[in-house]
Amino acid sequence: MAGSGTAHLRDTDALLRVENLTVTFPAGRRTVHAVSGVSFDVAKGETLGIVGESGCGKSSAARAIMQLPRPASGSVRLSDLELTALRGEPLRRTRQRMQMIFQDPISSLNPRRRVRDIVAEGPRVWGGPSRMDEALEAVGLDPSVGGRRPHEFSGGQCQRISIARALALEPELIICDEPVSALDVSVQAQILNLLEDLKARYGLTLVFIAHDLAVIKNISDRVLVMYLGKTCELATGADLVDRPAHPYTRTLLSSVPRGPLHLTPQEEAAATREPPSPLAPPSGCRFRTRCPRADDRCTTEEPQMRPLRPGHWIACHHPEKELPAPTGATMTP
Repeated sequence: MAGSGTAHLRDTDALLRVENLTVTFPAGRRTVHAVSGVSFDVAKGETLGIVGESGCGKSSAARAIMQLPRPASGSVRLSDLELTALRGEPLRRTRQRMQMIFQDPISSLNPRRRVRDIVAEGPRVWGGPSRMDEALEAVGLDPSVGGRRPHEFSGGQCQRISIARALALEPELIICDEPVSALDVSVQAQILNLLEDLKARYGLTLVFIAHDLAVIKNISDRVLVMYLGKTCELATGADLVDRPAHPYTRTLLSSVPRGPLHLTPQEEAAATREPPSPLAPPSGCRFRTRCPRADDRCTTEEPQMRPLRPGHWIACHHPEKELPAPTGATMTP
């Protein structure tokens, strides 16, 4: 699918720049290609959404940005620092500038520790003020709950505690790895609104990972679509929903209940084919085995990320040509 081309930002310096990121995992005598040459930029103050079906590599990419674990190859730059070149104490200190919010809010908190210790641990390690009260108040919790343990809270409240823990170190970048997928729909909306408020209040930059396009569209400035370890398409949320150009993006949109797009019978038949294994990804375009437009070129030549129009990037030999005008379609998470 996508190659080494980076979807660069326009006239701005990136806070985070990822180039040719590759992540692999051993599987017996074989290798899982979780992320294969992914490149993107994130501007300071931006929210970049990363979306794709389970197993597409979005969480592996997020952890590789944090160097947990280190990528097999590629570059990850935070401002002027090359993270892949750091080791030991310099890398530890850089992690103060990056924090992560995990998918399961309950298992990500130590059940034996009290909330005040969980939130204050990071600042305590680095010798700074705990900021426990400020962090809890920022996420809508009374500081008096600091003496309680995680099992005494609901899933949504535990996620608020996780966000408070991330905020306590005053990071520049927060990676949100499917932070609402384990929560009830009503609680999802509360957490999304909270993240938007905190982003504005503290000038945060977010990388927001999800498999739900409705959630991604509503919180992200731009959305990156991934499939089987490769990037497919990058655009603003509105542009991606109104004028999807990649066949895989169209497939994702068609899966949204009461969504804005319905596949043709040919697209529907192709999309229901079995996805390939990351142990043996297809040659050329990785989506070709499920794409109704695939031809011999797609089998032999890997499409590179290229600009389709201002602000819209795609990795496809045969993108949607007759793009409809924006409809203003809405999708409610």
